[in-house]
Formats: sequence, C-alpha cells, structure tokens
Amino acid sequence: MMKRAILATVAAAAALFSTAGPARAGASLDAIRARGQLVCGIHTGVAGFAIPDSRGVWQGLDVDLCRGLAVALFNDPNKVRYTPLSSSTRFTALSSGEIDVLFRTSTHTMLRDVTLGLRAITPYFYDGHGFMVRANANITKASEMGGATICLIQGTTNEQVTADYFRSNNLQFTPVLFQRNDQASDALQANRCDAFGTDASQLAAVRSTMPNPAEWKILDERFSKEPYGPYVRRGDDEWYDLVRWYVNAVIQAEESGVTSANVDEVKRTTTNPDTRRLLGVTPELGQSLKLDPNWVVNIVKAVGNYGEIYERHMGPKTQVGLARGPNELWTRGGLLYALPMR
Repeated sequence: MMKRAILATVAAAAALFSTAGPARAGASLDAIRARGQLVCGIHTGVAGFAIPDSRGVWQGLDVDLCRGLAVALFNDPNKVRYTPLSSSTRFTALSSGEIDVLFRTSTHTMLRDVTLGLRAITPYFYDGHGFMVRANANITKASEMGGATICLIQGTTNEQVTADYFRSNNLQFTPVLFQRNDQASDALQANRCDAFGTDASQLAAVRSTMPNPAEWKILDERFSKEPYGPYVRRGDDEWYDLVRWYVNAVIQAEESGVTSANVDEVKRTTTNPDTRRLLGVTPELGQSLKLDPNWVVNIVKAVGNYGEIYERHMGPKTQVGLARGPNELWTRGGLLYALPMR
C-alpha cells in the first residue's frame, strides 16, 4: 500500500510539472503556420545587421537570418514581418508574444537566459565591447579616459561592462544614455560625449555612416565577450529546437562547402553522408523538425550559407568593412562551429 501511495504521489507531481510550463509544446510553430507569416524582432537600425535601404527594404545579417527561417517554414523568404525594437523593449516584446523570435544583436548571458522566461539559442556572431573616440584625441587605450563622458545605449550589456571597467580601475566617468545608436552617434559628433561604448561591430557600423569616418578611431581593446544569438520564449521545445538547428544548418552549409551557386550540384553528386543528410537526400533531419526534406537546400538558395550572408552585409567589401575574425569557421581559426547534424 505504501509503495502504491509513493508511486501515485510521484506520478501526480510529474503530471503537475509537465503541465506547468508557460507555453504548450508546439504552440509557436502552430501559430506561425496558421498566421502564414513569421514575426521577427530586429534592430531599429544598425548597418550590417538590420537597416532599411533607400527603398525602405530591410537589409542585413539579422534580416537575412529572419528571411532564411521563413524559407525553412514556408519556402518563401518574404513571409516574414520585421518588428524593429530598441534594446530596452526587445525582451518584453518577445515575452509578450509580439514577436516569434528575436534576431537582434542580443548577447547571450546567464541571467538573461534563466530569469527572463526566455531561451538563448546557438550564437551566430561573436563580438566584444569597445570604445570609439576622435582620431585626434591622442587616446590609445581606455585607461586614458578617466573623467570622460561616454555615450551608451540603455538596456544593453555595455552599460554594465563600462561601469565595471571604470570601477575596477578606479576611474571616474559620466554615462549619457540613449535608446538608439544614431542618437549616440549624433551626440558623439556634437561633442556631447568623449567616447561611444558599445560592441565593436556596432561601432564599425556607426562609423561607416558618419560624414567623415576617418575622424574616428575604434580602440583595439575589447572588454567583454558578446556572443549574439536568437532568443525565443521558454516552454516550447519544438520551436526552440527548430530555431536552434536552423542556425546550425546555415553554419554547417558553409562548413560543407554548400553555396547558393552549387547547392543543386552538390546535392546531386555528393557521397558524403553528412552532406546528404543536410541536403535532404536522406530526409531524417527535416522530418525530425517537421520541415520539408529540402529545407536546407531552399534556405541556401534564398539567402546563402553563413559566409555568403556575412560577406554580403558585414565583410571587407561592404560599407561596414569587417573581416571575419572570430566569426570565421573553426577550421579557419574562428569560433563558428555547427553542432553535428546527424
């Protein structure tokens, strides 16, 4: 009797916890498919990641990752609606259900992952906090900036990183907070700030849009680890898995040498078991995510592999002009590494 009572108690507890999650498993994917459109949270405007072009069409690395995810879901890169969000509103918008997924220069941190009711997913961009100053300011390192007024973006990790650095080095500084990068840029150029502190890629993006980029210098030092990755709501493992393996697939396509130009030929001729799985010759990857077996083929045709996306929006030939650096594949000395897709 006692044994049966214990088993009954355990079963009841298991049932309670299995139904206590904030979202029903599969609810996100079902809702997106019923709507016929993905809703993607992006930046309000930063070159290279997400910015409207002269026609008002959004362009950038984050934008293309949203488009690729729409291809995985609908085989149509246009079935996505972009929601520009500030740093201080992005996580609230995701938590409230205003967006389905956040692709918005958002650093993965422990407290964000465990306290906001959200899940951080595979990083797709590695960065670090830096400072930009006038080139003629005779400043070569941050320790020379004691007493400086520093432009920062509210609601970012950069606020804390800057405060931690100056406090730990017994230096004083005055923060001036803004909602958007363009506001901070305007203040910097108007001499309201001595420096702008944010992630180095965004500093490069801001500098590229200034009237005289050569007048500004990004200091060489980096003061933090800033891995960007998408976020989704907790409680829906199916949607989490789909977004996670989508990001891995875009990276794996580059690792496997699959490009928008050769994807059909590689699919037709490859004998590599991993590549055959990736491209749907054997369909188990797509089936496991409830996607078309050709989901990766369709993605690469529409937006390219990770390297193609990076070079199109961030690379040395673009306005932003960033070498791959840590965002190179692990086989070429970088940090990008797709988890095994088998």
